[in-house]
Amino acid sequence: MKDVVKVVLEAADDKKASDMVVLDISELASFADYFVILSGDSSRQIHAIVDEVEKKLAEIGVVSIHIEGYRNAEWVLMDYADLVVHVFSRSAREYYDLERLWRDGRRLDAEAMLGARDGRSLPAGKDVFTTDC
Repeated sequence: MKDVVKVVLEAADDKKASDMVVLDISELASFADYFVILSGDSSRQIHAIVDEVEKKLAEIGVVSIHIEGYRNAEWVLMDYADLVVHVFSRSAREYYDLERLWRDGRRLDAEAMLGARDGRSLPAGKDVFTTDC
């Protein structure tokens, strides 16, 4: 599943998503193992992010169970069973504040995951899937 999370982050990064957060909620919830939370600056960008994530996951055989909120593009929820991707406008993200609601989840280092993709080396002793808190 962590490989799927990395694909999501890479697809979102390709469309210039911001403030990417990955939460491991496997110890807290039975409906999913991971949340990926990220932001876009406009409806057009949010649509582009969602479309790219959906496309890249489909390429590796991962298809969504349900996508909602696409039309309004304030909060798009992409359900992939063990993974839920939340793409927010900045105002909706601040209002709903999922990071606070799920603060007991283990935060993974999204930047390190992207750094590993770009061929940048990680700091000594740094694991992509360690907490950054």
